[in-house]
Amino acid sequence: MPLPSQPLRKLGFLTIGLFDEADPRTGHESTLEIIELGERLGFDSAWLRHRHLQYGISSPVAVLAAASQRTTRIELGTAVIPLGWENPLRLAEDLATVDLLSGGRLNPGVSVGPPMHYDQVRGALYPDTADAEDFGYDRVSRLLDFVRGKPATDFSGVEGFEVFSDRVQPHAAGLGRRLWYGGGSLRSARWAGENAMNFLSSSVVKAEEAEDFAEIQLSHVRAFRAAHPDGDRARVSQGLVVIPTDSATPQQRAKYAAYAEKRTPRTAVPQGPARMMFAPDLVGTSAEIAERLYAHAAFREIDEVAFALPFTFEHADYVQILTDIATVLGPALGWRPAAQG
Repeated sequence: MPLPSQPLRKLGFLTIGLFDEADPRTGHESTLEIIELGERLGFDSAWLRHRHLQYGISSPVAVLAAASQRTTRIELGTAVIPLGWENPLRLAEDLATVDLLSGGRLNPGVSVGPPMHYDQVRGALYPDTADAEDFGYDRVSRLLDFVRGKPATDFSGVEGFEVFSDRVQPHAAGLGRRLWYGGGSLRSARWAGENAMNFLSSSVVKAEEAEDFAEIQLSHVRAFRAAHPDGDRARVSQGLVVIPTDSATPQQRAKYAAYAEKRTPRTAVPQGPARMMFAPDLVGTSAEIAERLYAHAAFREIDEVAFALPFTFEHADYVQILTDIATVLGPALGWRPAAQG
């Protein structure tokens, strides 16, 4: 097996946090238990996906606030919050609050674009301003400014018995350096670099200059770092669906193989008018997965990952997968679990 150019420095995982409509608390509790397990296993980070009007976590910031009180070390991220659903000033307040509660462990990831199914939801989301809303990069710029402490108003001082600030409060020092942009195109990679953000590259990219997923993702990593003030030291995290089977039961192995097989056709050619390319799911023993990762052009240029858990598996499956990642796959990639406090 070839050796990576450098050991994997940070190992994280990403979950969508599904729940049953008739019993939503159980699903949310399962997500919190998975985050707690991740900390015990030595993972560096846990990330939550974002789902609106679906049966997945709609408020990852609220869930991470709860997770911050049940963990002490693991970093807590969102991958990603679609800003089309958010008011950047209000979101900045929530992010800063949770970052303080976590002791500076929050890693918010965001993206731009109109909300999914915007024509159907616009009346509920923006009844009076739907046609005037800007869903481009300016929305991220506003969030960056608020989080980084730039003025939000020209008024501050004392009014009666109340004291007012001209910037978002609370202010979480350091949070501005832990903001991530989730992008899948060369344009978004360059923009994130130019604005000194960190870059989340997932299992979906836009086929612009090639039709090989790894080569496309590599071009994004390099474009981001070329535009970033920190250059090659700029942080990039790669997200792929990774399912090790080292300790899986025969039933689990069969389920995992069927899951990956069902999703494989979409990885062969670009999908839809936007020409989106999907990465193949990596299923097999940790040794097999490590070999495939070492052969992945983009993986060879990063030292942080947030492996994605499949959407529809059971709690016991996630326990097995995370345990194998932390105890077998991670060490095979040169990673060492974080020391327990």
